Amino acid sequence: MTLVGKQFPNLDVNAMNDMGDTFKLNILEEAKSKGKKILLFWYPKDFTFVCPTELHAFQAALGEFEKRNTLVVGASCDSAEVHFAWLNTAKDNGGIEGVTYPLLADTNRNLASRLGILDLTNERYDEETGDITVDGDNVTYRATYLIDEEGTVFHEGVNHMPLGRNVSEFLRLVDAYTHVQEKGEVCPANWEEGKDAMNANRDGVAEYLKTNA
Repeated sequence: MTLVGKQFPNLDVNAMNDMGDTFKLNILEEAKSKGKKILLFWYPKDFTFVCPTELHAFQAALGEFEKRNTLVVGASCDSAEVHFAWLNTAKDNGGIEGVTYPLLADTNRNLASRLGILDLTNERYDEETGDITVDGDNVTYRATYLIDEEGTVFHEGVNHMPLGRNVSEFLRLVDAYTHVQEKGEVCPANWEEGKDAMNANRDGVAEYLKTNA
């Protein structure tokens, strides 16, 4: 069930920063208390292949997100200790050395379960014993959430594990949502910062299509 238009779950989750400090992070409270948007992205596992390319891509764009009053947070079901080991592994060896934003360590899968993003395609229920077993690693898909300053989700998306994300698209979505917040206009297909938006009525659509045919 979609979270768009709803408050992000109010849960404390273990997290780690690039200095090796562990702490509790509550995404909802972080957004509201700091008055910032948050981009939360989930990836399947540390020490894998597509995942480090994404973490470095978000790091490279960190300054652009900061300009947009947006915090970036990564997340997986790995432990904080595994995160720290990966943070101390060189980039040319598949590591994420140089990543500075916090990483959630949702080892108990409380938040991932609440979000419904765990790969449970091979979950089996034994009617005789009542046991539930899961083949594989029970890790998350590549899920992404954009959350506004009030803790409300304004975008969510889920990629299958082999499909890396386009970081630029999330910058565009933050720009579009900020434009809606500030101008009260809506953003048409392929809108980018600096392009025409439109009023949310029939005349507005007609004028936009006339001038942007």
